[in-house]
Amino acid sequence: MDLIDKLGRIVGPSHVFCEEKGGKYGSDWTGLYQFSPIAVVRPANAIEVSEILKLANADKTPVVPMSGNTSLAGGTFAEGSIVLSLERLNKIREIRSTSRIAIVEAGVVLSNLHQAVDEHDLIFPMTFGARGSAMIGGMLSTNAGGSNVLKYGNTRDLCLGLEVVLPNGEIMEIMSELHKDNSGYNLKHLMIGAEGTLGIITAAVLKLSPKPKAEATAMLATSSLDEALHVLNRLQSATGGSVQAFEYMPGDYIDAFCARFPERNAPFNVRYDTNIMVDLGSTVGAMCAADKSGKTKLTEFLEQVLSEEYDRGAVLDAVVAQNEAQRQEMWDRRECAAEVTITRRPIVANDIAVPLDRLNIFVTEMEKKLQSIDPGGKSVNVAHLGDGNIHYTVWPASEDIEVHANIVEEVEELVLSLGGSFSAEHGIGLSKLPSMERRKNQVAMQVMRQIKAAIDPNNILNAGKVVP
Repeated sequence: MDLIDKLGRIVGPSHVFCEEKGGKYGSDWTGLYQFSPIAVVRPANAIEVSEILKLANADKTPVVPMSGNTSLAGGTFAEGSIVLSLERLNKIREIRSTSRIAIVEAGVVLSNLHQAVDEHDLIFPMTFGARGSAMIGGMLSTNAGGSNVLKYGNTRDLCLGLEVVLPNGEIMEIMSELHKDNSGYNLKHLMIGAEGTLGIITAAVLKLSPKPKAEATAMLATSSLDEALHVLNRLQSATGGSVQAFEYMPGDYIDAFCARFPERNAPFNVRYDTNIMVDLGSTVGAMCAADKSGKTKLTEFLEQVLSEEYDRGAVLDAVVAQNEAQRQEMWDRRECAAEVTITRRPIVANDIAVPLDRLNIFVTEMEKKLQSIDPGGKSVNVAHLGDGNIHYTVWPASEDIEVHANIVEEVEELVLSLGGSFSAEHGIGLSKLPSMERRKNQVAMQVMRQIKAAIDPNNILNAGKVVP
């Protein structure tokens, strides 16, 4: 009996098939990584995942888990491997409003979870541009970030418990609903961000938050990044920490956005170098109270701070959304970033983080370095400015891959000199393995290799990713 037949006996013949290179299961979202899997298998539950891994482990056949396949780091590359798709594990098992938790399976699409909890007047606050296709399992496996990390934290902060199938097929049930648990090593955090190299996440207990009763969104242009951060701190103080997102879009990005989507509007009639989208949300009654015109106190506070900072010269221009359509237009401008930047070739993409008070140093110094390495190269960046995460994307003028490598090297050198990280939220996958080899503390690397060898001695799970 061949592998396809054996897998078919576990999940049913209709849920096992071959995939050509470049197909839905034979390419990542960027198209940079294309591959030919041995087979694609679509289990329906953790028991079937367990049986698949028992079979693969016995035969030492590599397995690559795949959720929404929105990885930007080559995390789903599966040449010569079984693609284990989690899309059928798509049940929202339970939403408990009183304890504000959701128990969900790994194949639940993020936007579907958003819709489901909205009916309970709650939110799952993790959000990003790919929410319409990204799934909970991939989000957990990459410790996804996003636009609302500033207020709510990243994925690790939003997960209480996990169900994980280990490489040998054993099911590790750590579906805790507790906010405090000091019973030994935190295996949940070990699995979150491991990118499927240590186990396959099949379900999770997620934390929910109250739905904001008032929201206020604006586009503003500031005189510098340092002044933008000053405005952020002023808004946080004035609104009791209500800033949900604080997103940076430099002038070059706005230019590229308008070129890519000519039917859409630029934020201002005048071009500015430093453009910020700020989004506030509150559940506090006093903040949510509205006047006769419908304007909330939250919006009044936003307008007041922006007016004062305009008078001071920190804010050069500002537009406050007057309705939901205008608010969505502002969000769409930021969330189209991948469509604007990643789809151009050649491209040098860097997902980095630096301390907030050194953001301006990084941007200023790296622009000088870029022109020295690649005269005519153009940076088209966006940033989750409130948490220091910059997507430093370069459209190089040179086709020379050594020049591209030099750009990455200089970015990393500058980032580390500023106390930052070469990987912020997209994970390591394949694309950042060289950076891991160069930059990760060698003792830490040794510990990571020991953990991988102990849990996955046959190296079947997402082999060749994360750990060089």
